[in-house]
Amino acid sequence: MPAREVALTKPDRSVKSLCPYCGVGCQLTYHVKDDKILYVDGRDGPANHSRLCVKGRYGFDYSRHPQRLTVPLIRRDDAPKRADFVMDPNNVMQVFREATWDEALDLAGGALAEIRDTHGKKSLAGFGSAKGSNEEAYLFQKLVRTGFGSNNVDHCTRLCHASSVAALLEGIGSGAVSNPVMDVIKAGVVILIGANPTVNHPVAATFLKNAMRNGTKLIVMDPRRSELARTAYRYLQFKADTDVALLNAMMHVIIEENLVDPKFIADRTLGYEELVKNVAGYSPELMAPICGVPAETIREVARLYATSSGSMILWGMGISQHIHGTDNARCLIALALMTGQIGRPGTGLHPLRGQNNVQGASDAGLIPMMYPDYQRVDNKDARARFAKAWRVPESELDDKPGLTVVEVIKGILAGNVKGMYIMGENPAMSDPDADHAREALAKLDMLVVQDIFLTETGYLADVILPASSFAEKTGTFTNTDRFVQLGRQALNPPGSARQDLEIIIDLAHRLGLSWSYGKGEAAVAAVFDEMRRAMPSIGGITWERLQAEDSVTYPCLQEGDPGDSVVFIDDFPTPTGRGRFVPADIIPADERPDTDYPLVLITGRQLEHWHTGSMTRRSGVLDSIEPDPVASLHPADLAAMGLKPGDLITIQSRRGKVSLYARADESSPHGSVFVAFCFYEAAINKLTNSALDPFGKIPEFKYCAVRISKGGTTPVQLSFGGGQILSPDTAAEV
Repeated sequence: MPAREVALTKPDRSVKSLCPYCGVGCQLTYHVKDDKILYVDGRDGPANHSRLCVKGRYGFDYSRHPQRLTVPLIRRDDAPKRADFVMDPNNVMQVFREATWDEALDLAGGALAEIRDTHGKKSLAGFGSAKGSNEEAYLFQKLVRTGFGSNNVDHCTRLCHASSVAALLEGIGSGAVSNPVMDVIKAGVVILIGANPTVNHPVAATFLKNAMRNGTKLIVMDPRRSELARTAYRYLQFKADTDVALLNAMMHVIIEENLVDPKFIADRTLGYEELVKNVAGYSPELMAPICGVPAETIREVARLYATSSGSMILWGMGISQHIHGTDNARCLIALALMTGQIGRPGTGLHPLRGQNNVQGASDAGLIPMMYPDYQRVDNKDARARFAKAWRVPESELDDKPGLTVVEVIKGILAGNVKGMYIMGENPAMSDPDADHAREALAKLDMLVVQDIFLTETGYLADVILPASSFAEKTGTFTNTDRFVQLGRQALNPPGSARQDLEIIIDLAHRLGLSWSYGKGEAAVAAVFDEMRRAMPSIGGITWERLQAEDSVTYPCLQEGDPGDSVVFIDDFPTPTGRGRFVPADIIPADERPDTDYPLVLITGRQLEHWHTGSMTRRSGVLDSIEPDPVASLHPADLAAMGLKPGDLITIQSRRGKVSLYARADESSPHGSVFVAFCFYEAAINKLTNSALDPFGKIPEFKYCAVRISKGGTTPVQLSFGGGQILSPDTAAEV
């Protein structure tokens, strides 16, 4: 249908729901006709107040893309798994054959059960999804823990904020944010470090801009110069990998100039004297040559943060995706504790969540060392509580933390993990050293993939289960602000594709679990009710309340409670009620530039595309804006290499190489190259380093050594595009 006809067609119904992309959690309305979304409007939700970004407004037509999986698939006998596959999503049947649901589920469940019974419970692992609902995350981890019999369950938080959560749990007893993003309006000073909200959280960025207009002083700290740096009160372009040097220098100033809050430290913290001793040697004058920020600028910013009536810290994966990511976050926590800048409106700590439900999936226990609500699996009391809730003997629950995402890949290569169930995750694209990950996935005796498209991971599957897209399901999702929000089904799954929750339940039955939750929305409500009874943080939120109010903030302990948008007001949820200072020292990146690999590779996301691109690259508007893989370099570096914007280049690390197009970008610091990880034909995670932070077990995506040469293999143009395309002008007529 031509764009103008789409724009002028009137919908036959409208459905209130949520945006499926980043962690901001924008509320929106789908306008639907003939089981297709015509257009989207923003709603006045607590996180967006009717605002939407380009992905939320135009990135909806992927759900009706012709490459949707609509029938169960089983790998053909004449199509062996190969790690060096070339993906062609338009020719699925060259690799797979169609199957009935019973055949596919019987094969998947039977093979996984046989592996469990033959090789032991820890020979299986599961990756759940931060794109799915809370109910799906909860049931997925419950299936792994009671059906597989181990804690080998994880999801993409391991690749984004695992180190932040590790530091927050250690320091203040909670992995959740202390204040909502909207509190920037109430803050006098906001530090934004290692994050680029205009790209990754665009609606949140608009509220930062509003705050600046109203007098809030924004301080941007980042090796890359983001759009917000242009209008920030101060921009500190520190050298990549020197976060601890910069942050310890700020703490040195605050202590040296007696800008601490002594009452807060005495009443509400532990370990301060040890921190004082640690930062004594980190004067700004000594750290300035290391981090590249003038000493006086460090002093000015430290004073601003400490003396403001309210200071907030927002951070992203530029902080967390390092082998010292936990140390980076420890420093941010220490800054807040020593100045008392937490527990009040307009203050606090806020790690910006990347995917739409990464907060909720973590809360629901989709991590290897925690049951729902961050109750440790090696805690006997917690294990007894969940054994009772799940009606299984306590002895059947594994008492050891399971393997993380990267550890599972290593376990496969070592021959210890032989079967996997992956729902909505794409480790063949998102894992570091991706060729290594693909080699591992290809070795599995049984890989079951549940997804809406044939992803790079799906290409290595034995069984593929066609699932529901975001607009095709009802469920709850928890955003970066701790808002538990209701997403409502607007479309029917195509063909014989099924609801994700239904598939998890059906597979659980094949593993010997006698679950009974009902069907449709009643099943979702039943699972949510089980969740809230097992998770005190959401115990006061009922399904009926969510249907009426759309969004409720947790913690909400009792029915009828309003929920707390600001937490840690009087104490911290630690055994002592106090926060803990944890000193950090400089630890260099695992791999440094040298004469062979002289540049630093930084990976991340683009405004128009999201995660591994499986959804946004199948959205007509978004793929039209950014159809080709690009590498962003500083113009001076391009010129020094004899390159021009648009030239085909090859980037190579010690692990692999990719070819893509050069883009001049003054936001990139000298000596570095930035590439988004959404492009299959230039899968940049083939190059990244799988070295792990020892605490959060997160890979070092934000720093590895590479070299660049002119020329290379022209990236294969995959036929991802399709769906309706509305130009901004035409869409404005709707």
